[in-house]
Amino acid sequence: MAFEQQQRDALRILEGIEEGTLSATDSASLVEAADPALIYLIFTWLRKRYADHPNSDAVIGRVVEISNRAAVAAMMKEGKDDPVVEWFEDAYSYKKVEKAEFIELIVDKLEG
Repeated sequence: MAFEQQQRDALRILEGIEEGTLSATDSASLVEAADPALIYLIFTWLRKRYADHPNSDAVIGRVVEISNRAAVAAMMKEGKDDPVVEWFEDAYSYKKVEKAEFIELIVDKLEG
């Protein structure tokens, strides 16, 4: 059950930022409670997926707003060095993995 809850929480973070359904404060609270590697991967997925997208300004703007918080910036730095990030980046492409599959892969690997 914990695994499924973590997947739901991770997807809520991703979709909340992507769709703008969570305020920056609410997003930051969820982000700060999550695994640093998960947050690094979610933010990087959003940046890569929306780099050339018509909605990039809105999505990337929300990512930047949340990332500017000191605690989140520290998490991003810590998460970047996690072996799960290296595993994902060696085996997958951010642009080719859809969000549900992405979250499932990451949470599974972090919990495995």
